[in-house]
Amino acid sequence: MSLRPASAGSRVPPVATGSSDAHVLETAGGRDEEAGRTQEASVIRSFDGPGARYDYARFSVLSGELTDPGENSDYRVQYRRLGGLRPIRTTLFVVVALVCITSFFVWLMLPSHWQFYLHHGMLRVASIVVLVNTGAIGLFAIISLIIICRASLLARDPVPVLPRPGTRVAFITTIVPSQEPIAMVRRTLEAALRVRHDGPIDVWLLDEGDDPEVKATCSELGVRHFSRHGIERWNQPAGPFKARTKHGNYNSWLFSQGSDYDFLVSVDSDHVPIATMAERLLGYFRDPDVAYVVGPQVYGNSGDFIARCGESQQFIFQSLLQRASNAGGIPMLVGTNNAMRIEALVAIGGLKDSVTEDLATSIAVHSTRNPKTGRRFRSVYTPDLLAVGEGPTSFTDYFIQQGRWALGAIEVILTQFPRSLLRLGPRRAIHYAQLLTYYPTSGIAWMLGVMSGLIYLVLGVGGLTVSPHLWMLLYFDGAALQIGLYFWNRRHSISPHEEEGSPGLNGLFISALSAPIYAAALFAGIRRRRTAFAVTPKGDAASRDSMHTFRLHFLWAAPIIPGFVIAGMRGHVNPWMALWSLVSLTICVVPIAMWRVDCVRARVARVRDARSARPRRSRQGLESPAHALVASTEASTEAA
Repeated sequence: MSLRPASAGSRVPPVATGSSDAHVLETAGGRDEEAGRTQEASVIRSFDGPGARYDYARFSVLSGELTDPGENSDYRVQYRRLGGLRPIRTTLFVVVALVCITSFFVWLMLPSHWQFYLHHGMLRVASIVVLVNTGAIGLFAIISLIIICRASLLARDPVPVLPRPGTRVAFITTIVPSQEPIAMVRRTLEAALRVRHDGPIDVWLLDEGDDPEVKATCSELGVRHFSRHGIERWNQPAGPFKARTKHGNYNSWLFSQGSDYDFLVSVDSDHVPIATMAERLLGYFRDPDVAYVVGPQVYGNSGDFIARCGESQQFIFQSLLQRASNAGGIPMLVGTNNAMRIEALVAIGGLKDSVTEDLATSIAVHSTRNPKTGRRFRSVYTPDLLAVGEGPTSFTDYFIQQGRWALGAIEVILTQFPRSLLRLGPRRAIHYAQLLTYYPTSGIAWMLGVMSGLIYLVLGVGGLTVSPHLWMLLYFDGAALQIGLYFWNRRHSISPHEEEGSPGLNGLFISALSAPIYAAALFAGIRRRRTAFAVTPKGDAASRDSMHTFRLHFLWAAPIIPGFVIAGMRGHVNPWMALWSLVSLTICVVPIAMWRVDCVRARVARVRDARSARPRRSRQGLESPAHALVASTEASTEAA
């Protein structure tokens, strides 16, 4: 098979076209292939500076080499277990962890351990509340453990195949000119022009602002420009063409230009695609029931602590849950980098109107049957590195991102998911129920934990009476098993930025700091409070942290601190009961302390830079500008 870069052959002559549907600009362009490959490598390395070196080549073929399935009309996607899975050891580990931790929970909740029998009146009510809270938190932990155990046994990767030649492909990214720098999008477009495909492929930029500078950049590069700006029917207050949303932008293009293509390959504007992206994605569409194929989200700016933690946090989802979803053909759509079958997208009415449009669209796809085969649409997740993106670099942007994802999940739980249960079927419904539980259960567990801790600090009442030594022994044994299972699965990490054998503590750390955000999202979701779609700021546009960033952490810390004061005054000094509140307070305080330390460091750096910029003193006093110029010239001459 002859593969050629996207810039060759498939471009159209430069001609500007306009219609009542949208503003479309078609241009011609081209790039030298060898120079393009060199530029691609330098662009990807630029995320973390010239000194950064990561084995992107190896991580781009984690699923294996491309195979040729031939012209088999009955082709179905094939899967294989993860490399180094060690199924017997994994099964034993999973069974031991599940049995031991579940047994500890059942023992802990035995009626003989209930404490409320010892109290009366308000104290009895408080003890019952702590008991119920403890049971709920333990139940959430068991559910989480079951999900991870199941995923550990089911995880598998697809066997990659060569794409069918001659298919028509549109490569798409978007821009919101008022919020995203053109230089960043240009980097993505230049890489998109080097994506290889054996057939016609056009690169499109969907411009929300119909910006002249953006149009000029497209004309220069040879990229097709599309904008729905100013067109009323493509800018509605709600629905598939909702104004100022990603899904509205995509759907406007889909129903205006999509009929000219078979498949759509897309990345977020901050994600630089690698040249093999289309090759690694499009082969799976030989299976007629595959609606979309999705790859992992990777942050290239991992030199930043927040971005590094954000990528590590996604380990369970990207490296385990998505791969386990392959067993049922139901991986979730992730909007950062993917490929979609145009016919399937049209069949469901386009991307869905939601803060998390990818999650809502996934459920719509998997609850729909393929009109050509009568079977349900399926999806595929590949662990191959397809694009390198840019993660949030401040607590402000990270917390906003997490809040939006959490609110979107809760919104789907309360609206779309119940309506789709029958169409999804039992297996798909259970799968999505597992995915959707993370954010609400994390928020609920945080609130119940803080509440139980405060009840003890203020009233001195607990929910259970057990031997502290026995409790400590069993609890830490169970925790060690759960953490051990997590570390055991770390062997399957798909991140090129984490060292082999890394325990992934950064991800666990920032997940804990996000608990107050998930609680706030839960309240907002219950009140049916919708948030507007917002682009996560990137690069120089990143938000700066302030006191407002940590308002939720201050809010939750406010009652805990006086709670400890009251506990000291009343002699409520059981260390194990107070531990819960201490952990909660630490979660509230740590990000604020980190921010203040960064502020102090920045201030010290500014003072140091200011001092170094001052004119140096000489024996005769201050060195004059003229003297400095002469000295600089002499030094340059000597060097020459």
